[in-house]
Amino acid sequence: MVPAQLLLSQAVHGRGGYDSDFSDDESGEKSDQRNKRTSNEDALLVKPFQKVKQVKVADRQIAAEEWDREEARNRRFHLIAMDAYARHKKFVNDYILYYGGKKEDFRRSGAGDKTDLDVVRENYRFLWKEEDAVDMNWEKRLAKKYYDKLFKEYCIADLSRYKENKFGFRWRHEKEVVSGKGQFSCGNKHCDEKEALKSWEVNFGYIEYGEKRNALVKLRLCPQCSCKLNFHHRRREVKSNKKRQRTEQNSEDPKSRKSRLSHSEKHRSKRKKQKDQVSSDDSDDFDNDPGGSEEQDVPSDADFWKGPLLETDEKSREEEFDEYFQDLFL
Repeated sequence: MVPAQLLLSQAVHGRGGYDSDFSDDESGEKSDQRNKRTSNEDALLVKPFQKVKQVKVADRQIAAEEWDREEARNRRFHLIAMDAYARHKKFVNDYILYYGGKKEDFRRSGAGDKTDLDVVRENYRFLWKEEDAVDMNWEKRLAKKYYDKLFKEYCIADLSRYKENKFGFRWRHEKEVVSGKGQFSCGNKHCDEKEALKSWEVNFGYIEYGEKRNALVKLRLCPQCSCKLNFHHRRREVKSNKKRQRTEQNSEDPKSRKSRLSHSEKHRSKRKKQKDQVSSDDSDDFDNDPGGSEEQDVPSDADFWKGPLLETDEKSREEEFDEYFQDLFL
C-alpha cells in the first residue's frame, strides 16, 4: 500500500519527479528566441533578385509557358551565333520541312543580271557628241565615264577581215599606252612588230545605233600590216616635215638636183662678193672718219619716236616641247 502523503505529493507536483512553477515559461521563451534568430538569419541570406521557392507543384499551363520561354531563349541564342547565310538556309529548310516544296523554287533567276562591262558594251559610243549627252541615265553616264578614260591619239585595229574591206578600230587604254602598243609597236591587234612603223590616216565609217558616222583616225602599222590596210585602196600616209623634205629631195631627178645645186652655189658666191665689198667700204670710212662710226652706231632721238619697238617672237617652252613631240609621234 502506498501511503496517502506520497500520492498527494505526486498529485501536487505532477507525474512524479521534481519540478518548479517557472520551468515551462522559460523553455517557451527560449524556443521563441531561437525561431526569431533563424528567421532573421534567413532574411539576411535571401538575395533581392532570388525567387521565392515554390513548395507546391506548379500548374501544367505555367510549366508549359516556362518551357516555351526557355526554348525561345535557346533558339534566339543559336540564331544570333549564326551568320546571315546559315540563318537563311535554316529558315529555308524549316519552311520546306513544314510546308513542302523544293530548293529550286527559292533560287533567284540570274537571266537579267548585268555586270558593269555589259552595261558599257550596250551603251558604248566610238565618239561622243553633245547631242549624245542629252537625257543621260546611269548606264550612259557609266559608258561616258569609261570613254573619258581612253586615250584617243592612236587606234588599235583588227585587220582579220581586210580582204572584205572591213576593219575594226578602238581607242587605247592606259596599259596599252604604258607598254607602247599602237605607237611604238604595231597597232594591229595580233601583231607586236616594232621596226619600220608607218603612220596612216583612215576615214573610218561605221554604223552606230542605226546612224552612219565617220571619224578620222590615226594608226601606226608595220609594213606587213600596212599592206593589209591598203589591200583595196591606198590610205594617206602621215609624215613629219623633215621626212617630207627628204622624200622630195630623193624623188627629184638628178638633172634638176644638179641645176638646183649650181643655182645655190652661184647665189652663195654673189653673197660673198657683196659682203667683201661692204667690209672694204666700211674699212675705208673708218680710216677717213674714226669718230663718225661711233656716232652712227648710237641711235638718235628721232629713231625712238618713229614707232614702238618691234617685239621678237620668242617660243615658249611648251611650244618647243610640242614641236619636239610632233616630230617624235609622226
